[in-house]
Amino acid sequence: MARQIKSPDIEKNNFRNTYFSILGVLFIVILFIVLWNPLNLNRTVYVPLTPQAETTVNDNTHSSVVIDDGKVEMVNGKPSTVTESSDIPEDEIVKDELDDIVDDKDNTVQYTIARGDTLHDILIRYNVNRNDIYQLTTKFKQLANLRIGQQISWTTDDNHNLQTFSWTISSNNIRIYEKSGDKFVESSETVESVPQNIVIKGDIKSSFVADARKNGLTSNEIGVITRALQWRLDFRRLQVGDKFSVVLTREMHGNRLSNSQLLGVRIKNGSKDYYAILADDGKYYDINANSLSQSFFRYPLAKQARVSSGFNPRRLHPVTGAITPHNGVDFAVSRGTPVLSVGNGEVVIAKYSGSAGNYIAIRHGRQYMTTYMHLDKILVKPGQQVKQGDKIGLSGNTGRSTGPHLHFELHINNKPVNPLTASLPISEGLTGKSKKAFLSKVKTISSQLDF
Repeated sequence: MARQIKSPDIEKNNFRNTYFSILGVLFIVILFIVLWNPLNLNRTVYVPLTPQAETTVNDNTHSSVVIDDGKVEMVNGKPSTVTESSDIPEDEIVKDELDDIVDDKDNTVQYTIARGDTLHDILIRYNVNRNDIYQLTTKFKQLANLRIGQQISWTTDDNHNLQTFSWTISSNNIRIYEKSGDKFVESSETVESVPQNIVIKGDIKSSFVADARKNGLTSNEIGVITRALQWRLDFRRLQVGDKFSVVLTREMHGNRLSNSQLLGVRIKNGSKDYYAILADDGKYYDINANSLSQSFFRYPLAKQARVSSGFNPRRLHPVTGAITPHNGVDFAVSRGTPVLSVGNGEVVIAKYSGSAGNYIAIRHGRQYMTTYMHLDKILVKPGQQVKQGDKIGLSGNTGRSTGPHLHFELHINNKPVNPLTASLPISEGLTGKSKKAFLSKVKTISSQLDF
């Protein structure tokens, strides 16, 4: 069999085709790399970090680190030298007996339905587990029929999981929703009771809480009073000789108090009288139908800023799987940005506080607390009264922070809530027919509040 010999021209063409094929493949690979990963000195490369990291932001003039759920940025191809970020101050706010009233240690909350309330919004406001809220409101459609003035109560565990929910439809009709396994079971309770109007009066001899209890008010009733008047009266400044008078409706089931409602209260502090009267919309107003509530800003800044890390009390760390809560909101602002108080209140902490850095805490009434962390500069002092919109500090990068930003928290009843979605009070008085009906009621109630 004759051997086939390739001509030199054929071998040359094959070599040329192979050469250009290789060049073509290399060109495509290089082009893909350039398009997918352009040469950028600020490119972010992530490597694992220790737990409890949070997101911070880049300053306008400095290259800084970004940490988010256990990942750390590499700057210019080198790991940045950072410390683990945290928003836990070393200093705890000193509590008093009024905080014990507001803070439900047994995780039980009682609430009276007011105008505009929905069950979903109420439970979200108190940081109840969203899955439980969804299951309860989806399965039991009748809970959409809550009416102004009706009372509800619920209990949660330490992780905010809903355990029981009670809805008082009328004086003798209560519906109870109890968690069994991972589902809620409905039952009803018929209560034979007769509502009675009760007037309780007393003098301040030691403190409002102690003297109110001695005169027969329950902790829940004291809590309603302090919440109704929290924006008008500082209960800690009541003095010996001051007086209080309360009108209630109570319903007894045997020897057990099944339901109570505050109709009106008058507290005399020195020469001043403070009133809270219940209106038909389920809210309390003064005797002139003016609102007793205070409004809040949603943001602690003059302008809205990008949220670099959101509120997530059940955030899971991607490496350890442990829960590392982020109980506030981080705003992407550069160092030196003015920080504003979102409402009227008293500064209770203003100092450097460990990992929180320069840290301010402001108490607004008895239910609300706001905190501002990692500040560059503090402009207020403990005990100072501030107004809504006052400049209280400048944002910064102090404490265990990985870049300039503002960490902002809102606490209601000593529990952290999402400040961007929480239901906040609105300062709005009554008008028109509602005001006329209310003023007529004031005449009846105020006559029972004489000392």
